Amino acid sequence: MTPVTIAHRLAVYWSAAHRLAAFGLAIPLLSLAAPLEAHEIETGSGVICDTREQAQRLAVLLDDDAQAAIRTVNAEAHNAACALATVAYVRGAKAGTARSKAGTFEIVEVLVVGVGTGRGLQQASPAVYFTLFKVEERSA
Repeated sequence: MTPVTIAHRLAVYWSAAHRLAAFGLAIPLLSLAAPLEAHEIETGSGVICDTREQAQRLAVLLDDDAQAAIRTVNAEAHNAACALATVAYVRGAKAGTARSKAGTFEIVEVLVVGVGTGRGLQQASPAVYFTLFKVEERSA
């Protein structure tokens, strides 16, 4: 055998060994990365905002005219920071609470995975937004 052939065979051997070692390590790592609980995809229509602060500001401004509140937040942000949308999402962590004349709202992080269009819900690149969920207040 020529030295080139031996070097080539060693390279193939080490490449295969590294792939097997990586595969052997990948299985335990994948089991650690597996989610402990399944997250359900929910659908709904409502307001989504780019940041927690924008969602909080929106909640404070809400009264009878949601569109006016959205326009105000967007004007303050100098872009389309909040919008009404129909989305498919996975609910994330609670990011805060806000109160207004309209009630008390939980600010919740959501991972949007689909967007409503004229043809129904269409898959979208996952993106994190913040939304408001009204808290049902009970009198004592």
